[in-house]
Amino acid sequence: MAISEEPEGRASPVDVASASLVDVAEFIDEQPVGGFQLRLLLTCAAVLFLDGFDTQAIGYVAPAIAKEWGLTKGALGPVFSAGLFGLMIGALLFGPLADRIGRKKIIVFSTIAFGIGTLITAFVHGVDMLLTMRFLTGLGLGGAMPNAVAMTSEFNPRRRRATMVMIMFCGFSVGAALGGFLAAALIPKFGWRSVFIVGGAAPLLLAPILMLRLPESVRFLVLTGRAHRRVAELLASISPKTLFASATQFVVREPELTGIPVVHLFKSGRTLVTLLLWVVFFMSLLDLYFLSNWLPTVLNDLGASVSEAAVIGSMLQVGGIVGTFALGSIIDRFSFRALALVYFIAVFAVGAIGQLGHSAVLVTVAIFAAGFCIVGGQIAANALAAGFYPTAVRATGVGWALGIGRVGSIVGPLVGGALLSMKWSAADVFITAAVAALCAALAAFSLSRLVAAGGGGQEGRADQVSPFHDTLHPVTTART
Repeated sequence: MAISEEPEGRASPVDVASASLVDVAEFIDEQPVGGFQLRLLLTCAAVLFLDGFDTQAIGYVAPAIAKEWGLTKGALGPVFSAGLFGLMIGALLFGPLADRIGRKKIIVFSTIAFGIGTLITAFVHGVDMLLTMRFLTGLGLGGAMPNAVAMTSEFNPRRRRATMVMIMFCGFSVGAALGGFLAAALIPKFGWRSVFIVGGAAPLLLAPILMLRLPESVRFLVLTGRAHRRVAELLASISPKTLFASATQFVVREPELTGIPVVHLFKSGRTLVTLLLWVVFFMSLLDLYFLSNWLPTVLNDLGASVSEAAVIGSMLQVGGIVGTFALGSIIDRFSFRALALVYFIAVFAVGAIGQLGHSAVLVTVAIFAAGFCIVGGQIAANALAAGFYPTAVRATGVGWALGIGRVGSIVGPLVGGALLSMKWSAADVFITAAVAALCAALAAFSLSRLVAAGGGGQEGRADQVSPFHDTLHPVTTART
């Protein structure tokens, strides 16, 4: 390999004649997680922080909007689903587009788009306009998430990949949880519109930083043969003591995938795993958005004030944050087996919410446990999906899994609104939600059996699946 390292930490010149191939994935896998990856993680986490804040804001302000506009509690169900429908379309469109033009461009564009949409939402009057703006905002929100996941996955070693993706994704949960606390503080003093003003301004302030500081995926650059010198610079940022020869060739050991990206989700033995992943995402996100959108309203109906309901409801995301940190290394080691167990526990946690609704302390514990399992499980599923697909369709694979999951996230709030409109008890409503968690658990268990049998690769990791290693794609760097 055409690199050298001096023991004192300063790279020495390398003879051009000794230049050879550098496998980018192997090089990254051999390095410890360092400052470059941590800075990238924090940058992507900042995007998802604002994504989570703006996605969940509507749920926290819904009781205040319903009161001001004289709406029934089920009337905002279509508004919830309109935003999630936008998220679905954004994920389905911008995942494949990012595999064509790059992760960075889509992340920056999406951040600007959902910032503008959220800011405009602060000035709407009427359900129809609110519904339209939530859909348009959702387009941007849906584009940011799969690309942040793909970007983080592609810059981290395989042994720590799930952990790093899950920690990064905590940004979404922190943003969603903070939305509850901020709504509780802002609504009594400034009204519900102030939540959207804050949620819209912040992404627009972040966008210039992303333009300057966010790198393009190094695997994407190698696979597409772009910016050869930049590949060497990025790998040197990961390993500062390493210097590459000017004639070094960088490769990724993955086949060239041409044509429609989505088609490749069903080739080379990926069909059954893709379909099962979609079931996990559909059921998990159905449950997550069922809970996140209707918990504040149900708690308000049970006697909590709007501010109290927002704070107690935010425990769903707080539990998710704790679950993400607790589950990261376990998911890296046990993959879908651990995911199945997490969702099985979620069945009991979600069902308990409806039984304990009249005790603030007990329902808070149940919501925290549900968040630990549902939010933590969903973030783990994101990481596992990113690890399963090759670079050429990684954003497509994650984006379509999230997009299919968004169908569930649309159905969830609609089901919740319908059940509440039919005067179902809180106990029956949350037992229904627990059934979705059971379906996710069964799909994850099936995935664990499939990958254990070799049908989806060892533990479902793309780097260990033989169909992804058919050819080499060398890219020669410019002289450095």
